[in-house]
Amino acid sequence: MKKLFSILLILPALYSCSLAQVQKKYGELITEESSRNHLTILASKEFEGRGTGQEGGRKAANYIAEHFKSYGLQPIVNGNSFFQPVSLLRTEHVVKNFSIDQTPFENGKDFYVQGDNDIEKFSSQEIVFVGYGLQHPSYNELKSTDIKGKVILVLNEGEPFDDNGNSLLTGNSNESEWSKSRFKRIQELVKLEPKLILATTPIVAGMLNRMKGRSSSARISLGNNTINRTISQPIPIVNISEKIANQILSKANSSLASFKKLASNGIQAPLVIKSHLEAEMGVNQEKLDDPNVLGLLEGSDLKNEVMVICGHYDHDGILPDGTFFPGADDNGSGTVAVLELARAFSTAKKEGKGPRRSILFIGLAAEEKGLLGSKFYVENPIIPLANTVACINIDMIGRIDDKHLNGDHNYIHAIGLDKLSSELQQVTEKANKDFVQIGLDYSYNDPNEPMRLYYRSDHYNFAQKGIPSAFFFSGLHPHYHTPEDTVDKIDFPMMVKREKLIFYTAWEIANRSKRLVVDSNKK
Repeated sequence: MKKLFSILLILPALYSCSLAQVQKKYGELITEESSRNHLTILASKEFEGRGTGQEGGRKAANYIAEHFKSYGLQPIVNGNSFFQPVSLLRTEHVVKNFSIDQTPFENGKDFYVQGDNDIEKFSSQEIVFVGYGLQHPSYNELKSTDIKGKVILVLNEGEPFDDNGNSLLTGNSNESEWSKSRFKRIQELVKLEPKLILATTPIVAGMLNRMKGRSSSARISLGNNTINRTISQPIPIVNISEKIANQILSKANSSLASFKKLASNGIQAPLVIKSHLEAEMGVNQEKLDDPNVLGLLEGSDLKNEVMVICGHYDHDGILPDGTFFPGADDNGSGTVAVLELARAFSTAKKEGKGPRRSILFIGLAAEEKGLLGSKFYVENPIIPLANTVACINIDMIGRIDDKHLNGDHNYIHAIGLDKLSSELQQVTEKANKDFVQIGLDYSYNDPNEPMRLYYRSDHYNFAQKGIPSAFFFSGLHPHYHTPEDTVDKIDFPMMVKREKLIFYTAWEIANRSKRLVVDSNKK
């Protein structure tokens, strides 16, 4: 009897060990070599930064779909496609030309425009410099000047202070609301109906240099298959550098510095400058349909329940001057992880060890534009959300972040595991203990954490629908959203270790007897 009892005790342990060996066999299919090969392609110049609405983004979507097909995943969009077109609307302020005194200037390099006017031509033989553009009871620079239909130049910051350090508006050392508010003086100038406003501040040149053309990039939003917009700011604001502003003022033997000095002694009358401006610009809208890429691995006895494994494939694309943003970490690394997990799970299924639940692998579009691909999916799910048991989102897992650079590199930020299901964190921690032994950093889970990263990646749209969702992330670094986010900076041993943790966590969720419990309302 004692011998039989001992055997009964040993059998579960042997069974558990056998299952672990199966998991480990397929987890080991995820390698540095295969991850590096994928990422080298996706972050290459050929893919041009995988921009939304750009050729590089389309290439990335096709790359993912081709590999999903090669793994044997099912195309489930309309029964035969891997692509779920995401209805997007691209809104761009187009500048066809802009010149002052026959000197052409370039949008995004020399200036940037704010406004939503229709495309129209602007022509003027004079520019009215209105100083600070203040209309305060104690300091009204426009009291006797009609600027309706004129091109005006305004110093879009600050106010005059006398030699004693007192504001000429408030009478003391405090700034007025005209300086404290970012928009007040422009809003009040717009009410006077000028034709066009040239606005200058010291920060324009630096911002244009940092943005490297992105200041003129289009805005992309979810569309509804129609082009329909409301014009709220019909007068364009052209933000120019102080250098260009001083070039204009020099024609009247003036400058910003000399104006400020004179203004500290009292109101200066607007200055009419003979200067020829020609421009054609305005808002253009077009529809886009960059796709989410979906591939389904059908489960066995619990196939009607589905787990989503996703990562966005888009990044910042390429600029007109040829500068491109490789996005090796953001989010080439997450896209590679989706592909690697899809291959590992598909191989397991081909060898008779497939998951009990179905797994929907998704390469998501337009995350950089506001989590748009995931938002579109949860609003237009291909598989009912009621059948979706979990979402695992992989976004940037290839680097060592600033928090850990001088410490232990064996870590991953695990975000959101405790927000909807107490079991999601338990499953992840057990998978980690059994297979990977990586440091699980929960610091971004703190509700008071200022970065609020839990709300800033694609899993959050699933979480808002009550679906337990995890976000795996290696953290921010100095090359985030710069052209220097390149493959050579990826820590592939750590990236693969993180991929394996996610694989083992997903394996348990896909094969456990009961779906993850939803026992918290924290989203």
